[in-house]
Amino acid sequence: MKLITAKHAATRADSSLEPSHVLTLANDVDPCEVALDGVARIDLNFPKFTDGRAFSQAFLLRRRLGFSGELRATGDVLIDQLLQMKRSGFDSAVLRADQNPDFAQRQLARYPAFYQGDAGSAAPRFFEQSATEAQA
Repeated sequence: MKLITAKHAATRADSSLEPSHVLTLANDVDPCEVALDGVARIDLNFPKFTDGRAFSQAFLLRRRLGFSGELRATGDVLIDQLLQMKRSGFDSAVLRADQNPDFAQRQLARYPAFYQGDAGSAAPRFFEQSATEAQA
């Protein structure tokens, strides 16, 4: 997962995309009702730490709608949320200004894999390992 500091995001130096290829969704918008043609990145907003609707939006975009572009978490993004964001389908996150990017990276490195399936792979880890062993 790519981590972006709030300062870096504010300068817009982090984006090489045309503004027309970036879609910003409020957390009360149903992703199923949005046209995704030509969209390379979708910014999903966390207005408060306690509001997790963007997790559901990300999961819908990945699993049900098959969106393969970048999903970016913005807003009140804390280190505590990063692992769940990654598992829900986010590719990048703009950290709140008071969050340390080094601590955030350490948190992501702490759990390199999970036993259960997630937005990226529906199959549980033991199923993936069994399939690999069967091919060998």
